[in-house]
Amino acid sequence: MTTTTRVPQEERTRAMRARLLEATVECLVERGFSGTSTTLVSERAGVSRGAQLHHFPTKNDLVVAAVEHLTEVRGAELAAAARALPQGPRRTRAVLEMLGDHFTSPVFTAALELWVAARTDATLLAAVAPLEQRVGREVHRLTVELLGADEQQPGVRELVQATLDLVRGLGLAATITDDTRRRRRILDRWAAVLDETLHPEPKGAR
Repeated sequence: MTTTTRVPQEERTRAMRARLLEATVECLVERGFSGTSTTLVSERAGVSRGAQLHHFPTKNDLVVAAVEHLTEVRGAELAAAARALPQGPRRTRAVLEMLGDHFTSPVFTAALELWVAARTDATLLAAVAPLEQRVGREVHRLTVELLGADEQQPGVRELVQATLDLVRGLGLAATITDDTRRRRRILDRWAAVLDETLHPEPKGAR
């Protein structure tokens, strides 16, 4: 006798939502905000329009939830990458590489589409701004921790923020053209600046 295992409704709903969110991010990356529609997302996810509209009544609801979902996933990936970082003289450069990977990931591209669209859409901006502020605070906190930076020291907080602005800018440039060698040279030099400022050698050490 064959027994059929029934998947609980809650689990089916969770899996369906995940498919919708992942399909939304894929559409944002491939087609941009203007080319992403709820119909296209539901077709790609293999979910009925009725079910999609039940969970996400509007396009804005769907895209904000999708980027928040992928941001949480990427946050877990960042934490895992942080645990694998080396100690010693190459740590700072490895931290910058990890951050650089974060700002060239699909979730960054998807978020970028939302930022541009939110500039002229007050409703979308109201939803996106708090999410970006929360993500920004968390990435800043993680960067301080990984660099061993003491923000009580004058200028250190600004240096950490400049680091994030730098890698974010390189990530933005990477959406237009791949200039990996230039990016590596910039990160090499910035790692040296950070080490000289955050962890200077004691006088007379040489």
